[in-house]
This record gives sequence, C-alpha cells and structure tokens, in this order.
Amino acid sequence: MNTPKTKKIYYSIKEVAAKYGVNESLLRYWETEFPQLKPQTTGNKVRQYTQKDIERIGVVYNLVKVRGFKLSAARRMLNENREGVDKSAQVLETLISVRDELQELKRQLDLI
Repeated sequence: MNTPKTKKIYYSIKEVAAKYGVNESLLRYWETEFPQLKPQTTGNKVRQYTQKDIERIGVVYNLVKVRGFKLSAARRMLNENREGVDKSAQVLETLISVRDELQELKRQLDLI
C-alpha cells in the first residue's frame, strides 16, 4: 500500500478494506474486538489509518482470515506471542508479494 511514489500518512477505511478484500464494517468490528486496532479519528469521527495501523490489521487478518483462528484465539495469540505473530504476518506478506510478482512475470512470458 505504501509505494515509493506515494508517501501517504493516513489512509481511509475504504482503502484499508480494499487492501485486505474485506468490508469496512468488518474493520470496525475488529476495532471492538482487538484493543490494538485503534485508528485516529477526526472531529467528524472519520477513521484515519497510519501504516502502523495497517500492519496491525494485517496481523489480525492473517490470524483470522488466513489461518482460520476464532477471534478469542487470535486475541490470545496476540497477547501471548506478539513477536511470533508479527513475524509470521511479515513472512506471509512477503510470500504473497513474491507470488504476485512471479504471476506477473509468467503473464509477460506468455505474451512472448
């Protein structure tokens, strides 16, 4: 989401939801279930997510959507083994990025 060309400080809930392919309502629900997810809000209660907030959402997404943990188990994992969970989420993001690059290379080679 944070490319070298664009250095945004804040992202909207719509942008974050699109990044993970989830509904905005799910992100709002996760905020009630995980105290770690608390984006800044403006006077109009518009959520503003920083890159750090997006990384935290990525960790929750990895536990709940990718690995299939129930919310209570995901909360327990975050509380008991935060460092291990963070590393696991980073590895997953790297692997997804590599996969996407390889798929793009394959598409380009198929055109030749």
